[in-house]
Amino acid sequence: MTAITEEMATERATGWLARGGLRPTRQRMALARLLVGDGHDRHVTAESLFAATTSGPEKVSLATVYNTLKAFCEAGLMQEVVVDGARSYFDTRMDDHPHFFWEDSALLTDAPAEELEIARLPTLPEGTELARVDVVIRLRRK
Repeated sequence: MTAITEEMATERATGWLARGGLRPTRQRMALARLLVGDGHDRHVTAESLFAATTSGPEKVSLATVYNTLKAFCEAGLMQEVVVDGARSYFDTRMDDHPHFFWEDSALLTDAPAEELEIARLPTLPEGTELARVDVVIRLRRK
């Protein structure tokens, strides 16, 4: 990164952590710079984020990556998208939106929310309220 880009990434990461009420530790800052430093939304797995840290100056263990992603989710900075019981992705885009899961490449991408229509949901059990609806559309190439 150039000096100006590094400075901007640090500013974005610091502001992002502050919005979640999280203290900017070295590890959180390193991960936040990777996640939001360039201003683009990300879909990452813990493993892919860990792999991205290996080329940077701040080394972070895989366990720390998992714990930090959980803390980011609990702080309302990210959302976890469970594709199946064995695979979770973490999304920095916080509005309600559907996803495409590409089975052949194991990538998760945003699907156009304006094209999704849910006509009706089942009646909710008594004493509950709707938290959110996750839509993951699984794709494979022909």
